[in-house]
Amino acid sequence: MATEPANRDLTEALARSFALEGFRDYLALEAGASPHTVDNYLRDLRHLLGFLLDRKVGRPAAVSRHHLREFVFALKDAGASPATIRRHVSALHTYFGFLIGEGVLTDDPSDRLETPRKGRKLPSVLSVAEVERLLVAPGLDDPLAWRDRALLELAYGAGLRVSEVCGLRLEDLALNDGLVRVIGKGNKQRLVPIGRKSLATVAIYLNTLRPTLDRGGSKGRVMVNARGTPLSRVGAWGVVKKAADAAGLTRRVTPHTLRHSFATHLLEGGADLRAVQEMLGHADLSTTQIYTHVDREYLRSVHRQFHPRG
Repeated sequence: MATEPANRDLTEALARSFALEGFRDYLALEAGASPHTVDNYLRDLRHLLGFLLDRKVGRPAAVSRHHLREFVFALKDAGASPATIRRHVSALHTYFGFLIGEGVLTDDPSDRLETPRKGRKLPSVLSVAEVERLLVAPGLDDPLAWRDRALLELAYGAGLRVSEVCGLRLEDLALNDGLVRVIGKGNKQRLVPIGRKSLATVAIYLNTLRPTLDRGGSKGRVMVNARGTPLSRVGAWGVVKKAADAAGLTRRVTPHTLRHSFATHLLEGGADLRAVQEMLGHADLSTTQIYTHVDREYLRSVHRQFHPRG
């Protein structure tokens, strides 16, 4: 790692100056840390001491907050993962707390050192071909097939949350204009366009199956169950799972998978990020930006698969 001087062992004098042996004993005997943690923390401290030695810092009292911030930046520049940086920061907090407790220091230079936030897990998405299989998976011999197909089309075709699909009312559908009015988080409304194929499926459901299901207890909801009452979120999850099984998809597929796929496929096709933000109903653009990471992963996979140097 760039923060550790190449081919140079830290001198015994420097190790004594920074009380590494005492810190080792503290971790193992007083703090009750596992041998694995002891080894990791000491290795992280040696990275720091190598960094400090390059800057001619030879004693704990000379370590400043600026030094520690620079050290963390150096870890990032060296390509350390967020988990590795978090462990280093934890080691620094523990180490300088030990020095304070031993009376070596009266001021903790690590007290304002922030641990990097955990990176957001990239959402799982389906390929376009997988989505196509999923959308037609409900067999027409199933009495609820058109309801299920309409639900899948709305979840993917408009990128709706499961609560939004289940909450749709008949007056929210402007099929002639190709729009759906959605009541999202915080009771915020947005208009989302839906394409011709999705419109056709929803129209068939509304004109054929839904009137036979609605026995007066639907409360005007678009999605109703076999009893004629509003379809619940649990019911919607069941529809998606059943369709995924029928489509032969082996990975876990949820209503949110369809929403993720909606956003990712738009970006892969060249859609503007702010337009996708508007359609998803995200208040903050940074929430939408996670899909650009998914898009980059897609591009990398294409490059690896098809480029001669991939």
